Amino acid sequence: MSQMRDISLNQTGITLQPDVPICQSDLPLDWYQDEFKPYAEEYIALPDRTPQSVIPWLDRYIQPALDHFGDSLLLLAHYYMGGEIVKLVEKYGGKVADSYALALQASRNPEKKVIVESAVHFMAETIATLANDDQQVWITNPKAGCTMEMMAKDWMVLPVADELIAKYGDDLLVIAYMNTSGRIKAIAGQTGGAVCTSSNAPLVVDWARKQGKKILFVPDEHLGRNTAVKCGMDLSSVCTLGDPHTYGVTWKAADYETDSAEMICWGGYCGVHTIFTPQQVRWWKNKGWQVIIHPESKLEAVQAADGSGSTAYLWNTVMDAPTGSKFAVGTEGHFVRNLKEQALLKGIDVMHLADAMVDNNDNNSGGCGCATMSRNDPPHLAGMLDLLRKGEAPDINRVIAGDVVNEQTAERQRLSGDERTEMVFNAKLALNRMIEITEAAS
Repeated sequence: MSQMRDISLNQTGITLQPDVPICQSDLPLDWYQDEFKPYAEEYIALPDRTPQSVIPWLDRYIQPALDHFGDSLLLLAHYYMGGEIVKLVEKYGGKVADSYALALQASRNPEKKVIVESAVHFMAETIATLANDDQQVWITNPKAGCTMEMMAKDWMVLPVADELIAKYGDDLLVIAYMNTSGRIKAIAGQTGGAVCTSSNAPLVVDWARKQGKKILFVPDEHLGRNTAVKCGMDLSSVCTLGDPHTYGVTWKAADYETDSAEMICWGGYCGVHTIFTPQQVRWWKNKGWQVIIHPESKLEAVQAADGSGSTAYLWNTVMDAPTGSKFAVGTEGHFVRNLKEQALLKGIDVMHLADAMVDNNDNNSGGCGCATMSRNDPPHLAGMLDLLRKGEAPDINRVIAGDVVNEQTAERQRLSGDERTEMVFNAKLALNRMIEITEAAS
């Protein structure tokens, strides 16, 4: 058996700077659950958003929770969280990572019984799917969703998957990107498929191809196409299904030519990453900068760049570069600003790829960040930990495998016991296949 991949999480080094605001724009008060409104009202009343004002206020709620839970508490955040949450989570002993490492944190740290995540719902659900029975997973804001995941809800994907399975039988398997609900991951497990992340997608797709299988890749068409090229596939053998941006599907797989397709891509995408263009890439390269980009971006931009990969790849490529290096980075804006801050300490320049002066760019589009991630703000972090300490945490913030939450209303659909057991079994099959494929290549 191969050696287990090291997914221990090191500190990013991101620090709180005096007199520098640490929060994005405040959320409207009516966006908070009733239980969180007192914390939001206090936060809004603070004189400013500098560490001198915010940290003492947070300490009143977070320090007692840290003392109460001790080593049984684990705070987590994704790289795409606004800089303030990344900094604050790390300040209070938490960890920041990409989706692959986050998914494994509960199962690899069984002593952590209360896990609080500041990120989006599918990430928290994946942690919960792999967690042990005595571990609880909580999300600071249940309305923190993912627009790509919203384009591939189970009631949208399942009829199309069933149509393709009826046509191709065991010759078809589903690869579910991590940016999907547990219910979609379960479809992958049922068909003998696997989950993938942006870092290991080529490994997983190559594994599927070696079995001679036709692949349904859900939900990101751009990651699917980029991965196909990395795996040496002819793009003529990649079929992309319809655009589900209206959060509904009005078409059928039969509307598309799938017989000759080796890979069938669901038509979802990430609005943050589809802003990047080959013209932007060339503008930076002509200035002597290296360009690295996330593979959720369009194929033409990825092919023009010097390299592509996950958030961990982007971070490490820059931070491991020699002094004097210059990088234009194509990914989420909060991430790039945090990376720019840290790289500057090493004498490395970082800019957002979309800040290239092309495409009539006069609006600083590089500020684009993941808006749904940013729904997790300091009042949500303080309130979540304080309410947990007092035993008053709202059940809607508890994340259990199979949960589906409406990102506007926070209304939740929760599976029954038997339904959840079956879903978790199949989702775990797909997740564990991904882990086995990834670890075998380490």
